[in-house]
Amino acid sequence: MLGNFQQSQLRIELEASQNTIRDSLLNTDQLRKWMWPQNLSADLPEKLSAGLVFTSKLGLIEIEHLVKVADDNCLQLILSKGIDGYHEWCWSDGWIQSRLEGVSLLPLDLGQTYSLMRLRQHISMQQKSQDPLNQ
Repeated sequence: MLGNFQQSQLRIELEASQNTIRDSLLNTDQLRKWMWPQNLSADLPEKLSAGLVFTSKLGLIEIEHLVKVADDNCLQLILSKGIDGYHEWCWSDGWIQSRLEGVSLLPLDLGQTYSLMRLRQHISMQQKSQDPLNQ
């Protein structure tokens, strides 16, 4: 694999429950919404589960994901092709943490920061649309 070994760990606070965060990460319809500009495999099941293999594309770069763990507060992915490495998401009420390590030509820390900001925006918009005071 060409590229540099990179690692990044970020944790942010969110005004969201553990279940809301979990659904945003494991339900593929929601995942597609906030992962833009990455495109996910068309044939994904409704929910990510251990053992599932899928791809995402960022322009011409394809990344293969193997789901190692997908439970109530953790998602672990083994990455290959465009990134050879590991991505772990952990969360609970009010926070989420992302740990990413791998060899890639892509700037992983920049992509990770962008993904977390998109996730935060997605959850915020989702909660506003479910709030009866905003309707």
